[in-house]
Amino acid sequence: MENTNEYKDNKVITSIFDKNEGPMRFFFGSIFFVTGLILLLFSFLYKLDIEVIIRNTFTGFLCGGILIYMLNDATVRGLFAYDNGQKRNRFVFSYYAALIMSMFLPLITAEVWPFLFVFLLLGLFSTNEIGLFSGSMLVMFSVLLEKEGSYSEFFVYFLSGTVILVLLRDLTETTKIGVPLFISMALLFTLLIAYDILFQNRTFSVTMLIAPFVNIIISSILMLVLLNIFGIYVIRKSNDRYMDINDTEYPLLVQLKETDKDAYFRAIHIAYLSERIALDLGLNARAVKTMSYYYKIGVIDGSKSWADVKHFYFENNFPEEAVSYLKEYIENDKTKPLSKESAIIYMCETLIASITYLFEKNKDTKINYDELIDKIFLHKMENRELYDYDISLYELERMKKLMKKEKLYYDFLR
Repeated sequence: MENTNEYKDNKVITSIFDKNEGPMRFFFGSIFFVTGLILLLFSFLYKLDIEVIIRNTFTGFLCGGILIYMLNDATVRGLFAYDNGQKRNRFVFSYYAALIMSMFLPLITAEVWPFLFVFLLLGLFSTNEIGLFSGSMLVMFSVLLEKEGSYSEFFVYFLSGTVILVLLRDLTETTKIGVPLFISMALLFTLLIAYDILFQNRTFSVTMLIAPFVNIIISSILMLVLLNIFGIYVIRKSNDRYMDINDTEYPLLVQLKETDKDAYFRAIHIAYLSERIALDLGLNARAVKTMSYYYKIGVIDGSKSWADVKHFYFENNFPEEAVSYLKEYIENDKTKPLSKESAIIYMCETLIASITYLFEKNKDTKINYDELIDKIFLHKMENRELYDYDISLYELERMKKLMKKEKLYYDFLR
């Protein structure tokens, strides 16, 4: 495994998805100016006092700048889930649409503001942290534009938005959304009553609950539509992409086989073993299998460093999380803990290489696999090589036991 430390110093300013950095820098930069200027414009249109206009404009530019930093930080560190890092324009357009909507919401009662949907929309297309911050700042903008805005309106949507993002994070095709939506809707309804209805200067009546009910209905419909679209076009698409690239007949793997059969079959064996371990440990088995197949894909054209090999992953539209793991494994930057997934690949690669080496020396040799595996793990622990990975002793022990269960499979390496 190549260590490309000469590239690691540039990680702070270089995204793993840097082929579209030019246009995305423009989009990100525009957030700062557009946010501040739109808030300035609508503050004038609502005929607010000059000191309020100054405050709102300053707040708009400040929040826009913070949001740009958060987006850039998530890009550099590969924090985006799904394929959001490759398609960051989805968040930008969603943010602008939500920003414009938040400018008009002060014209209607705060009890029907659909901010629960906005939090979920922005969170799904970025990260939970970015979704929480951007959703909160839009709520704040709407409150600031009201002539009699109240902190209670902000807290209603901030609290309910936080809950919906927490309950619906890390969505998969099998995620059950019914209970999270019900909890979020019930909380929103309760907060609207506690923070708004109870403080209205009139006798309580059932008609006062109409606006909160309308909010619940509208928000539920919007979120169900959003989750359905997201599931079809993002989650399922990502799953389908894994199925394609993890197929041994995928053109890139066929090209690897034609270039270096040994590297190809070694990748197949590592993938078999590492996928089983990842599944047992509850880790990202799809990404681990992809790492096993493609971390040595550079042999096709002699590429060794991340900078030289990454074009294979971009050109074949690999899922972002898989590219992030591959980048980590290829760079092997030990200045910070490496992932559990990388630890699995590293140990499986070491075991397969050791067994292959012994068989190459003597095809008929009889190997005590339990003893060999124990020696490999002991050697790595004594040399403190496993200290570089964010993996527990329990998980290492599980990994060792699973490796020992595959004795019959190792004979295929002869």
